[in-house]
Amino acid sequence: MGVSPDSLESHKKFRAKHGLEFHLLSDPERKVASLYGVLKEKTVSGKKRLAIERSTFVIDEKGIIQAVFRKVKVDGHAEQVLDSL
Repeated sequence: MGVSPDSLESHKKFRAKHGLEFHLLSDPERKVASLYGVLKEKTVSGKKRLAIERSTFVIDEKGIIQAVFRKVKVDGHAEQVLDSL
């Protein structure tokens, strides 16, 4: 599943546009992002702000994190994750 601070409506559109079959969860208050340590200070247009560092966490059936990928780039990432399994 995916988690972002975007709205449920934007997730619905994104899933449809990209044909995604997994769940996208909305975290507008960034509570999950904070718990996973993915809120990072970034400079955008010359202004510092907290933003999400795109990351992937592989979590097993017991809820234990088995792999972490930080600063994720789309190209080749699915293969990286599958290789970790």
